Amino acid sequence: MKLKLNGTFSEHREVTTVAELLQSLKIRPEGVAVEVNLEIVKRQDYFKCKLKEGDSVEIVNFVGGG
Repeated sequence: MKLKLNGTFSEHREVTTVAELLQSLKIRPEGVAVEVNLEIVKRQDYFKCKLKEGDSVEIVNFVGGG
């Protein structure tokens, strides 16, 4: 499936949900916020949120510091 991930088009095989995308990218869901087509996806919905060809996905890492 071709997705626009953080502004760049890329191919992702065997990915149908946000949870599967994060797993394929080796990203821990606890440390990120995800937006699909300009809509924020709640963490508890990562397994339910289905991705479609051409979707725009933004993944933002939480950064702490002081």
